[in-house]
Amino acid sequence: MLESTSKLWNKQNQHAGDRERLFGSVALFVGDPKVLYPGSYVDVAASFAFSSVTYVDSDKRAAKFFADPAGVDELIASHRSTEFDWKFIGGDYRNELDVEPVDLLVSLYAGFVSKHCTRYLNKGGWLLANPSHGDVAMASITPGYELAAVVRSGRGNYQVSDNNLDRYLIPKKDTVLTEESIESAGRGIAYTKPAFAYLFRYSP
Repeated sequence: MLESTSKLWNKQNQHAGDRERLFGSVALFVGDPKVLYPGSYVDVAASFAFSSVTYVDSDKRAAKFFADPAGVDELIASHRSTEFDWKFIGGDYRNELDVEPVDLLVSLYAGFVSKHCTRYLNKGGWLLANPSHGDVAMASITPGYELAAVVRSGRGNYQVSDNNLDRYLIPKKDTVLTEESIESAGRGIAYTKPAFAYLFRYSP
């Protein structure tokens, strides 16, 4: 593994194993779907839990990281015992991507992934999103998406639950959410009962 690859991963993994635990908990709920991860940077922890992942990022450091395929393979193999494959696309996910349809779309701290990448998601697929940049709010008003579960966090661990979903996605402020208002705000909506992340099912 190249030293640059190791350094970038160590910086990404500064809270050791955090993303591995997140993706592992989600995998227990959704199985092993083919994954598209726009705005991934160097977060290959998705490959620790899922056997087929396409990473997308426009950051030059991400391109440098994935340009060491042997090092990336070594890193992933050190966290799983079964076969895997991955692909990296260096570019802006808002542009057309050369990808096959997937069954899990990941949106973590990367903007409005659902708006631009739902076109690659198979019917019945999943969207995993956190609320930081407003993509949860965007998905909540997008036809075809329905909240299927929430990801709760505590003491560095994650739990996926589909109980009492009607308590979630209720804004603290009485406001009408539109695509324009969510985009212009550029941040997450404050909910009366928040979760770390949300799993939506896509049934257009």
